[in-house]
Amino acid sequence: MPELPDVTVYIEALEARVLGKRLERVKLMNAFILRTAVPPIGSAEGKRVAEMRRIGKRIVLALEGPLYLVLHLMIAGRLRWIEKEMRPPAKPPSRITLALLEFESGTLAFTEAGTKRRASLHLLSTLEGLDPGGVEVFDIDVAEFAARLRRENHTVKRALTDPHLFAGIGNAYSDEILHRAQLSPIAMTGKLGDDEINRLFEATKATLRVWTDRVRAEAAGGFPQKVTAFREGMAVHGRYGKPCPVCGAPVQRIVFAENETNYCARCQTGGKILADRALSRLLKKSWPRSLEELE
Repeated sequence: MPELPDVTVYIEALEARVLGKRLERVKLMNAFILRTAVPPIGSAEGKRVAEMRRIGKRIVLALEGPLYLVLHLMIAGRLRWIEKEMRPPAKPPSRITLALLEFESGTLAFTEAGTKRRASLHLLSTLEGLDPGGVEVFDIDVAEFAARLRRENHTVKRALTDPHLFAGIGNAYSDEILHRAQLSPIAMTGKLGDDEINRLFEATKATLRVWTDRVRAEAAGGFPQKVTAFREGMAVHGRYGKPCPVCGAPVQRIVFAENETNYCARCQTGGKILADRALSRLLKKSWPRSLEELE
């Protein structure tokens, strides 16, 4: 799922292309993508884009009216920009394109790989109730960060990715944050000491800042092409079995449903290998509980 760094760079790229421009036509290639009926989608046509903003992981195009086009990419949703004057004319990938937003400056293709159709498009007359309440970590101090973490006793991984607590952080960057902070993903927030919370706060800001800069540099002023949760240079996310860049120990994982948490046992859990529901119940006593047993 595109997270804060990716969505931020998407918005920057769109600002350069559609801000102040008129939305000439909304073409739905798959009716399921539109999740609202009022206002009718046709009422957005002819309106200029007054502002671009991000709400969590959502992209908001604020139109004259006011009206708000809200794009939620979910896991497999992506955006592609097609220049109006491109020669020969470029065509969006028909099989995965869900909607085309045709501006006077070019066309934004909203695509989604796969068949689950989780990505969504909303047209709203107000943004009231859209924001789940998560704060931007760059807008708060460590005291508020700590208060939010300790509001309920959850694993730190769950707390970081809770959109009611923090905005824009998902599975991928939470792995990277926790590795930088040298904290276990299953550490309970109620048991974190002040030093650990300070470390986590700084790691959260540093990780999001570094990766936003990297994604921005990769786009190099163009429209982002390679938006993915698995990026070259990540320390642990998507790197199961590969060496940790800090200590060289093999990266471990916890698999739950469609999500995979990656971590370094040596850097984050004192050498303990955490139970993986996909395998530990099957292997029982044969499940390795430390790096030493694994080796």
